[in-house]
Amino acid sequence: MARMHGLINKSLQWFLSDSFGAGLWHEIARQSGVAQSLGPDGFETMQLYDDALTDAVLDAAVRVLRRPHDSLLEDFGTYLVSKQRMEPLRRLLRFGGVSFTDFLYSLDDLRGRSQLALPELALPDLNIDEAGEGQFTLTCSGGAQGFGHVMVGILRALADDYGALAVLEHHGATVETAEERIRIEVHDPAFHAGRRFDLAVEQSG
Repeated sequence: MARMHGLINKSLQWFLSDSFGAGLWHEIARQSGVAQSLGPDGFETMQLYDDALTDAVLDAAVRVLRRPHDSLLEDFGTYLVSKQRMEPLRRLLRFGGVSFTDFLYSLDDLRGRSQLALPELALPDLNIDEAGEGQFTLTCSGGAQGFGHVMVGILRALADDYGALAVLEHHGATVETAEERIRIEVHDPAFHAGRRFDLAVEQSG
């Protein structure tokens, strides 16, 4: 994938700014070249950008924040589900099922569902396999390097969102295919009440 959708880049920009402050984001933008090439507002949600620019932002964030790359990506994944400004994404994901286990079974179709809303959004292929009762393996292939860590963050946040007790472990990428695998163990799909979710969007005033 040579081009990254602006929605992903803008979400990364929001994550860094909301989580660590506008000042740190401006420093990351300066070091990555975003400030020089795109101006003070950074990314636009409906544009396409070279993958190299996204990689430069992540590399700069790792340097400025002194955080491990994989940990930063997992936190980004959590942000994508847990913050109010990302509610449209949360809704897209929650339509996958009424329980966390149902959602896991729907992951095979996530790429198709997302492209109905944004045809140019090129997500990796996701394949879920049941390895036993409450045990699953998610395989991510054909996407940006490290997407599996973003997915771990998304899944952890969604497990909490659904009220499930789940343990996740990233197993790294295979040398032959660069596929990333995530081990998922669902110990209790109804461990606590979870966050409210309504099928209909609430209308304001």
